[in-house]
Amino acid sequence: MNLSRFLNSIQLSPQSKPMMELLELNEKTKEHGLILTPSDIKTLIVYRNKVLHDHGRIELGIEVLKELIEVFAASPYMDEDHDVETLIELQEIFYYLRNETEDKIGDMKLIHQMMECFNGPSAGSLELLRSKMEELAESFRRNTMRSESLYKGDE
Repeated sequence: MNLSRFLNSIQLSPQSKPMMELLELNEKTKEHGLILTPSDIKTLIVYRNKVLHDHGRIELGIEVLKELIEVFAASPYMDEDHDVETLIELQEIFYYLRNETEDKIGDMKLIHQMMECFNGPSAGSLELLRSKMEELAESFRRNTMRSESLYKGDE
């Protein structure tokens, strides 16, 4: 059994710390109509692990997933019939952005920028959110390259 499968199996056990932490979030999110079942949480963790693998990332904690759930639960665009699918897609967008911005934007700042765009110009559309976040990443890369080229002559 390789390490990632081992870690996944630990995270998915019903009494695991990640499962319990995510179930406890229901106390905060239920006021917004978001209540995740143990099955929903397993699905989110499985997809989280897949997204991390696909993006070549390793994370030991579930803080990002917890923050995505807590922040986006308050969105008027979260639909209880599609909340798990939406949260899966939000994880994908988040980790894409983390890679594209070379981890130079903090997790919480990135999540809150996503939320502002989701509730604002994207009006709850994940496709528009992805497009806007790709623009953000491109702008970030351009500005980073510009800043780096300004300082090259100082060496």
